[in-house]
Amino acid sequence: MAARPVSRMLQRVLRSSVRSCSSGAPVTQHRPGERSRTAAEELSRRRQFLREHAVPFSAFLTDSFGRQHSYLRISLTEKCNLRCQYCMPEEGVPLTPKADLLTTEEILTLARLFVKEGVDKIRLTGGEPLIRPDVVDIVAQLHRLEGLRTIGITTNGINLARLLPQLQKAGLSAINISLDTLVPAKFEFIVRRKGFHKVMEGIHKAIELGYSPVKVNCVVMRGLNEDELLNFVALTKGLPLDVRFIEYMPFDGNKWNFKKMVSYKEMLDTLQQQWPELEKLPEEESSTAKAFKIPGFRGQVSFITSMSEHFCGTCNRLRITADGNLKVCLFGSSEVSLRDHLRAGASEEELLRIIGAAVGRKKRQHAELPLMLQDSPPAIPSISSQHPFHVQGIRHRVSFSNRMSTWWKGCWVSRTPPLGQRWSNSPQRHCSSHLDSDANPKCLSAVSGAPATPSGPLPTSDQLTHVDTEGQAAMVDVGGKPDTERVAVASAVVLLGPVAFKLVQENQLKKGDALVVAQLAGVQAAKLTSQLIPLCHHVALSHVQVRLELDGARHAVGIRASCRAWGPTGVEMEALTAAAVAALTLYDMCKAVSRDIVLGEIKLLSKTGGQRGDFHRT
Repeated sequence: MAARPVSRMLQRVLRSSVRSCSSGAPVTQHRPGERSRTAAEELSRRRQFLREHAVPFSAFLTDSFGRQHSYLRISLTEKCNLRCQYCMPEEGVPLTPKADLLTTEEILTLARLFVKEGVDKIRLTGGEPLIRPDVVDIVAQLHRLEGLRTIGITTNGINLARLLPQLQKAGLSAINISLDTLVPAKFEFIVRRKGFHKVMEGIHKAIELGYSPVKVNCVVMRGLNEDELLNFVALTKGLPLDVRFIEYMPFDGNKWNFKKMVSYKEMLDTLQQQWPELEKLPEEESSTAKAFKIPGFRGQVSFITSMSEHFCGTCNRLRITADGNLKVCLFGSSEVSLRDHLRAGASEEELLRIIGAAVGRKKRQHAELPLMLQDSPPAIPSISSQHPFHVQGIRHRVSFSNRMSTWWKGCWVSRTPPLGQRWSNSPQRHCSSHLDSDANPKCLSAVSGAPATPSGPLPTSDQLTHVDTEGQAAMVDVGGKPDTERVAVASAVVLLGPVAFKLVQENQLKKGDALVVAQLAGVQAAKLTSQLIPLCHHVALSHVQVRLELDGARHAVGIRASCRAWGPTGVEMEALTAAAVAALTLYDMCKAVSRDIVLGEIKLLSKTGGQRGDFHRT
């Protein structure tokens, strides 16, 4: 606690000769007739003084382990205009009454106090901070605080392009934009709202205004977007981005499951297989990110390892919630209400004692989370680089990323109509998840497939292969089977009825685009089959395609799912699961309109590969 008397003594000495600002930097009183300095000159002079007369760091912001907390995150609102699946439930969360939230003046009062004690970086968060009407004014007021070097904001990007010019002028110096997919249809599925092209426009605007790097936060979730890692990294080749891959973390309402988490080491291994030259960058003090760069690329990639390799030992962060509670640890449950003390008329000294006591109670590391990394599912084994499907998959990903980069440079956002607009006037809608070098992974205007060729009867077994000699359920041992190419196609039909069919056809369901959601659900289901069907083997799928086609004559949706893999076991269960779950998802999307929906005709159409020969339904 010796730091405070030294700091105060220095300030008293400074006050004895000149008027001082809150940081101790002198502000000279100008004599009559003397030309006053410009604001920029005055600010530069004060910063120089601060560098030359640095005082010991505040004891109130130093915990019992010597960690100095110079970084403050302030939540401006609990509200958000998205409903990201890993962040909150679809119905949202109960909101605090407005009267219990911090006012603008209370936010600025607390910010001044923390900056006065040594905080030099403030990040504005939410909810979604850019939906707060006075966010530009708050940034401008913070920019006037002596000693504050960085004002950042974390945003979902929906309102960024519109507000960023004003925010930059007000003093915003750093931007983090959340984006978990480069596929528009998947974006809508993850956040349960439209807006992909607005986010892209915001990233483009940040680059245009000179922010470098523009940080893009991507929460990686197994079975949802881990297949896009290479797409994101490829964007850093020509753009000044810092793509930050974040391990999926538990929060209230996101139904967290460790099986969904992709660890830092697994992600790094995926990147190094494609770019062996990937090099580690020096870590900054108190940084939460492990940064890497590919030689010759403009941008870089980082990993936020909150789950697998926590960074508690160098944590310098404090958080103030929208209702004025101080949190010294993101994972901690304890909070102290600064709002209540502030409204009760507490002095600066009293507030500092309360803050200091909370910081002093901060633990060495956050509480153990419900995660056993050694029990997490193994990384999907990569296919040998000599295999054509491995090479083809990489080429597709990079090709898509290159197109994304080209579209940005050419202001592509304004030329790409939203998915709903492309479909709303279409009398016949089709949806496909297939991705190739000439088509986007979105819903297409037509689908086609070559007719199956019969190949004779399929040899059958006279025994149930998933039952042992004692009649107990058992998984088949495929260890001795040779690896071959396995392909399977399955189908299903959903009879919607005229009312639901018309709403789906015109994309007018209140829940959103039923075809897109069903398509993505089918793809997810194929990848998770071994977790849904107990005795299925885990299969490293090299390709999944789910197509949906409207049948106006029957007021139905036809579903066709195909899966491909290279391995010792077939993929018919993956194809059947994809078709079935896509059908169930359509039912869920439409059940509010009609209960008279029939799911049927779920069947295997064909399968190839394996010792028992091929099968084609005639």
